[in-house]
Amino acid sequence: MRVGLVCPYTWEVPGGVQQHVGDLAEALLQLGHEVSVLAPCDSEEAELPSYLVSAGRAVPVPYNGSVARLSFGFRAAGRVRRWIREGAFDVLHVHEPAAPSLSLLACWAAEGPIVATFHASNPRSRALAVSAGVLQPALEKINGRIAVSDAARKTLVEHLGGDAVLIPNGVAVDRYAEARPFEGWPGEGGAIGFLGRLDEPRKGLGVLLDAFDVLGRERPGLRLLIAGPGDTGEVADRVAPELRERVVALGRVDEVDKVRAYHSVDVFCAPNLGGESFGIVLAEAMSAGAPILASDIPAFAHVLRDGEAGRLFATGDPADLARGAAELLDDPERRRVLSRAARAAVRAYDWHTVAADVVRVYETVLPLDGSGGPVTAGRKESV
Repeated sequence: MRVGLVCPYTWEVPGGVQQHVGDLAEALLQLGHEVSVLAPCDSEEAELPSYLVSAGRAVPVPYNGSVARLSFGFRAAGRVRRWIREGAFDVLHVHEPAAPSLSLLACWAAEGPIVATFHASNPRSRALAVSAGVLQPALEKINGRIAVSDAARKTLVEHLGGDAVLIPNGVAVDRYAEARPFEGWPGEGGAIGFLGRLDEPRKGLGVLLDAFDVLGRERPGLRLLIAGPGDTGEVADRVAPELRERVVALGRVDEVDKVRAYHSVDVFCAPNLGGESFGIVLAEAMSAGAPILASDIPAFAHVLRDGEAGRLFATGDPADLARGAAELLDDPERRRVLSRAARAAVRAYDWHTVAADVVRVYETVLPLDGSGGPVTAGRKESV
């Protein structure tokens, strides 16, 4: 099968959707399918995967409680149509088609079997509520819908109508299973880890830093390892001077160092405040066997099996986070139990399983008699 995947967000900026699309592409290739991915790319000199086709630069746009880099307009529409025309895909698989970017343009342009995956969890999205009528003609062309979580499915149903089959995000479990910790980590005094965008409030780093202001004073050897894109200087400015030398902010890390970071801490903390439909970082940490402390947002509670595979704390509460971290740091056996449970639970999200489920959705939108031709770039739409 020849599959065209569309990612609406800039490829080089770390994010759950970008990672999902890339990992799905690789899993489909391993299953013997042909794959092409269209995505915005900000750097013309970046080393891109062989399956990736650049749709040009994107622009920052506030979306779903964050700032996303999206691609829209006549030039982007032309590139989408040309990619569809040249790809001769059996099925077109767009991600986040409600976002004002390439996936929506692809829905407008394409004629043929279309599958869409909905990632966002935002039950109070004013933007979706206002734009639902405008989006409807494009979304009606979608033949098969996938939601990555119950929260994403609920957002889809409440704002855009229709339903979707539930297929969770995937994670390359074996990729994270083993790694050499950073030199000197985690250390005798213990270490807590965080990975996420440093400048995005909903990732909850501020809550963790507030908790560390208490924990760090109570535990002289405790350190905090932070990784993710953003201004590391601003992070240091938010930490009390007497604690700064024990807060190490790596900035953006590559895949190798990301895996090492998960293996360099005693507790991995996911303090997100909301807007998460799954939490790929959480699944990666689980694959690494890191004992997890996470906010009790519904998506995290579901992935962690309501506390069986990780300790939950009250969302946005630094004091409760500090209590949970202290419990885990003082109880090595509890950490070992959570580590084993996390490794077992995350197997349900391995890409070998998830990709096979996605392919079954592809098969449901293809003509049973095999009479259908490739996806085409149909009539020209205004943008």
